[in-house]
Amino acid sequence: MKWLKGAPVAQKILAEVAEYAQRVPLRLDIVLVGHHEPSQIYVSHKLRQAEKVGIKAVLHHLPAQASRTEVLELLAHLNHTPEVTGVIVQLPLPGHLSENEILEAIAPEKDADGLHPYNLGLLAQGRPRWAPATPWGIVELLQHYGYTPSGKHVVIVGRGRLVGTPLALLLSRPASYGNATVTLCHSQTPDLLAHTRQADLVVLAMGQPATFPAEGIKPGAVVIDVGIHRVEGKLVGDAAPSVAEVAGALTPVPGGVGPLTVACLLSNLVRLHRSQSRSQ
Repeated sequence: MKWLKGAPVAQKILAEVAEYAQRVPLRLDIVLVGHHEPSQIYVSHKLRQAEKVGIKAVLHHLPAQASRTEVLELLAHLNHTPEVTGVIVQLPLPGHLSENEILEAIAPEKDADGLHPYNLGLLAQGRPRWAPATPWGIVELLQHYGYTPSGKHVVIVGRGRLVGTPLALLLSRPASYGNATVTLCHSQTPDLLAHTRQADLVVLAMGQPATFPAEGIKPGAVVIDVGIHRVEGKLVGDAAPSVAEVAGALTPVPGGVGPLTVACLLSNLVRLHRSQSRSQ
């Protein structure tokens, strides 16, 4: 069984970003609302990594009770600040705020997470300017290790807006990284394991710690575990430990997809800057 470690791929991407950032000033503004502990950890990691590659990162930390108007006014200000290359809103948001409304308030040309409907629409049409970071990180990981989705059956478990849905679009597109036959499974899929057992590549994005069983994996299949959970002081993914005994290749948790999410987010800033420069 081969471990698909994300660090070598992330280092290559970050080196390219750092080289670009030496020549061009880039700035990432992160909007965090509330005190959701995992979000605070993710944000601190993004801030540190941005600093390492020479990108100015600015955190706007609003209280959990921040009003809709406060968040929208902040985003409008960032949209019209020329020094700001890209903006992200850290999800999840407190329950009184609409994620759809807040994400739509980010200017599409500054949408570093690629979650604005305009950018997701371009992705659905097969002509993305940039893509959500975790799905694109998975694409980079597969390319680095020589796994070509073309002609393969891919089953994605989880239809969320951050991973499952955009990844299904990417891997099914007529592109060098696509041309797979993609099945998108979710909580209402009957007999889930019957689907995953047919797959050459299984992507786990369920959000359930260490629960996906080995009997759901075809021997020798590639398994990408997107999940990350803290259980009894240890970080685990969505896959049960026994999956490693069946899979032909598997991403470790931690150290698999995680490093690529931040690397691809920062790489999106380079794409944003190039796009903004062409439109000026």
